[in-house]
Formats: sequence, structure tokens, C-alpha cells
Amino acid sequence: MAHLSDIEIAQAKKLEHIIEIAKKINIVEDDLEMYGKYKAKLPLSLIDDEKIAKNNLVLVTALTPTPAGEGKTTVSIGLTEGLNKIGKQATVVLREPSLGPVFGIKGGAAGGGYSQVVPMEDINLHFTGDFNAVEKANNLLSALIDNNIQSKSNNLNIDPRTVLWKRVIDMNDRALRDITIGLGGTANGVPRQDGFNITPASEVMAILCMASDIENLKKRLGDIFIGFTYKNEPVFARDLKAENAMAILLKDAIKPNLVQTLEENPAIIHGGPFANIAQGTNTIIATKMGLSLSNYVVTEAGFGADLGAEKFLNIKSQFAKLNPKCVVLVATIRALRHHGGAKKEVYNTPDLEKVTEGFSNLEKHIENIRKYNIEPVVAINSFVSDSKEEVNFVIEKCASLGVQAVLSEGWAKGGEGTKKLAEAVVDIVENKATQYKPLYDWNSPVKEKIEKIAKEIYGAENVAYDNKALLNLRRIERLGFGNFAICMAKTQKSFSDDERLIGRPKGFTVTVREIEIAAGAQFLIPILGKMMRMPGLPAIPASENMTIDNDGVISGLS
Repeated sequence: MAHLSDIEIAQAKKLEHIIEIAKKINIVEDDLEMYGKYKAKLPLSLIDDEKIAKNNLVLVTALTPTPAGEGKTTVSIGLTEGLNKIGKQATVVLREPSLGPVFGIKGGAAGGGYSQVVPMEDINLHFTGDFNAVEKANNLLSALIDNNIQSKSNNLNIDPRTVLWKRVIDMNDRALRDITIGLGGTANGVPRQDGFNITPASEVMAILCMASDIENLKKRLGDIFIGFTYKNEPVFARDLKAENAMAILLKDAIKPNLVQTLEENPAIIHGGPFANIAQGTNTIIATKMGLSLSNYVVTEAGFGADLGAEKFLNIKSQFAKLNPKCVVLVATIRALRHHGGAKKEVYNTPDLEKVTEGFSNLEKHIENIRKYNIEPVVAINSFVSDSKEEVNFVIEKCASLGVQAVLSEGWAKGGEGTKKLAEAVVDIVENKATQYKPLYDWNSPVKEKIEKIAKEIYGAENVAYDNKALLNLRRIERLGFGNFAICMAKTQKSFSDDERLIGRPKGFTVTVREIEIAAGAQFLIPILGKMMRMPGLPAIPASENMTIDNDGVISGLS
């Protein structure tokens, strides 16, 4: 079956009923809210802080990826299968895919080959409706804002020119980045400039991923900063009495989703913020749920370690008091060729010289992980185009840095192909793991936090601030938000804010264009370079290669 596509492999698998999967982590049927035979919601009452403290959290991240990605999700699932193969009770905890990338450039995002979560089509599409709930809660607030601006009897005197809150849609649609609303006369509202972000970039998504329970969710939703009145007073969602209605829309979305891997191991999938424009990891609730139910939890953070892992360790782990005990850095030979200067058309052509040159990118990520007092393991995600010489070079070069590098063959072999990786991770967790430490203190000055990330993680020499960013900094201090965490919005294609600078660039300057406020999520979002929060579709979208037949069988969703 090795010649089959990801979706054909997933469709060929006979799934276990979700009740049987739940039994493996001691969940009784009455605790399941089932969405058909193979999906279920889990109640927050299953979270147990005492068990969390005793169990082991493993974070999977990667080197700076090529546009196709380097397989973090596949490795995360494969590692979970491998851990179970060697006798460790393990659950994988992942983000939900966004329809934007599914129909855009990447296709599906449920793993690949024999390391997948299933039912793959459901997970990649509407799943249990969480993204829809986030979108509706976000856009309810937008509707309330515009209704209040138009209202004569219940008006907060919001200045339309200062409204920062945008609508969202879970699709790549560049035409919606900047729009004008309220046209067509007074009955249709007050005309103003507006725009859409993609749903994974919504602050509501960020809040869902940071919330600890319904009360905390409501508090955070109420704290969303909207804009100013004509008297220059700040306006929050709570001033519109929006938080309860928004929380009602999210009452089911706050519950994690239980599915399964191809090898019938439990998988929890919940939340879906992007890592280049948001925090890039699943919900705190889902991670804590996994740690309450399993000895080992394998989770991933999006894009390279300079984005997803940095935010996981500095934002999520700090707030939730998590202690990741090992970080798996996913590397591919093709990405190392890319960072060594290989062009796209020869990514799959063996070239030891390019791999040698490109290793500097992986080396920087290794150095960065150690700054958090965590020891990494390198997982070489195997491709048929890899040469033995290239793989051996990476293994030996990592060994010279005191890091174990292991060939991961989860795509082709499932858990059998990841047992060595699992053993390497267990060795770190059980013999070398220490208490992780964050890179910065949230209470440090905003500029200091931004520059700490830019200089220590990206390797920048300087940080420059555009005039808009400087104005934003003054606004942040005036509003008392200086003690928030930092959630950088930056290209995933480079350590720098210039996607053309591959490898390990040095001597560059990072430019902060503006700084957005996510008061409910309790972080600030510096926008670096040309980064935008609404992607566009590529010239040939992945959607063009998808089909569905009369029996509802889908093809091309991988």
C-alpha cells in the first residue's frame, strides 16, 4: 500500500468506535459527547492538576520550513505511535486544521502516510464545528460594534475611525483584507473602513486557546479591546455586554475533541491558531486534558522553532505552568538543501554540499531550544530522496553538538518506524529532563521583550520601529498593557523578517511595522515586515485537485 495517497491510506483503515479509544485512557462512555461513531467532545471535568504534574510533555517543532512544510504533524503522530509501541501510554494533542491552507497551498493537515489522525476528511473539513463557533463569536462582536455606532439610544460614542476589531472568515481571501462597509444609506449602518482576518488569526481563537474554563473565557472575551470613543476613552467588548453571548456560541467549542490515530491510539485535537500570525499551538485545555489522561503527551507548535516553539514556551507554558521535558526538532534533508541554497526544482536531488551549508539553520534552532533549559532530539523526517551520506552527516554533526539525531520513518512505517525516536525522547525525559525556563519575564518593558526575541532567537543585530509601531507603544503604555506577553507575527520562511534570507542570516535588522493589542489573550502582536493576517490563495490552489464522487468519497485532500 506504500503507493497509496494519504487519503487512500486513511480511507482503507477500519476505524475503532470512539468509545473503544476512550477506554484506553480510562474515559467512560457517559463522559463522551459523541459526534457520530468516530469523534467525541470531552468534558473539562476530566482535567486533573495532580496527574498533570506527574506526566510528561514533549513538544515537536522544526527547523525553518520550506513552503510544503517538513512534517511536524506526521512526526508528532508517528512519535506517539512509537511511544505506545515501546510500552509508554501516549496521546498526541494537535491543532485543528484551517480551511485556508487545506484549499490553498498545503492541502490536508492531519499527518501523512501511516502516521495520521482519523477520520482524516472530517478533521480537515468542518470537524465538530469549533472554527465555525469562533468565527460566529468574532463576527457577533463586529455586528454589535457597528450596531452601537449606528444606535441613537444606546450609543457608546465609539469613534468608527478607531475601531481595531476585524471580521474573520476561515478562507484565504486577499480581496477581504481591506474593505468598506455600511454603504447604501443610513439604514445599512455607518460607512467605515474595515477588513477580514483569517479565523486562525482571530483573537477569539487565541482566547479559546488560552482560556482555562468558561468563567475565564468570559473574562477574556470581555477584555477584548475594540477602539476608542470620541473622547479618546478605551472601549472593550464588556462595554457592549458581548462576553456572555460570545461565550454561549463557544460553549461546545471550549471542549476538546477526541479522535484516533491509524494505530488506534488516542488523539486530542483542539484549537487552531497559526504560528506566523498567532500563538501556533492547541488549547491549554487540550494539553492539560492529555496530561490528565496519559503518561506521555506529544504536542506540536507550528512552523519553525523560532515561531511556534518560541510562543509555546514563552506564552503558553508560562501562563499554564507547563513543563515541557523534551523538544523534538524535525528536520528534513530537503529543507537543509534549501537552506544551503538549493533551488526548488532540485530540493529532491542529493547534494551533501548544500546539506552541509544548510545545517547552520538547524544548528541555530538547537542553540535556541537549549536557551530554555531543555535538551532537544533531532528527528530526521525520512524521504525517499535522502541519501545515506546526507543522513549520516546530519546524525554525526548533531552528535558533535551533543544532540541525538534519529531517522524518523513514521510516514512509511507508522510506529514501527519511530521506535528509535521514541527511545531517544524517553531517554531525555527520564534521565536528562530539567525544569524549563522562559526566555523573558512578561513584566519586562515591551521593547526589551521584543528585542530579546529578535536578537536571541532570530539572531538579529538590531530592531527598528516604524512610526506607527512607536505610536502603538505609547498607546500600550497608556492602556496599561505593558506586562503582556509578546506574540510575533513574522514570516515562517526565515529567521529574519525577510523571507529571502535563508539559512542562518546574520547582521540583519528586524522592522516592527505596527503592534496590535490582544487584551483578552493577554499578548501584544508586533507585525514584522510585510506580514499580513489574511493570506491569499496561490496561483493553483489545492482545491483544484480535489474531487468528490456520488458516494461521497473524497480524493485529493492530502
